[in-house]
Amino acid sequence: MSGVVGNAVGGVVALGLIVYLFVALIRPEKF
Repeated sequence: MSGVVGNAVGGVVALGLIVYLFVALIRPEKF
């Protein structure tokens, strides 16, 4: 079960980083 939870958390973190970088590239004035 811990492996499934770890994969889910890893996926959410990776997705969050991708979105953060995407927004930072489009709207750099906010960072």
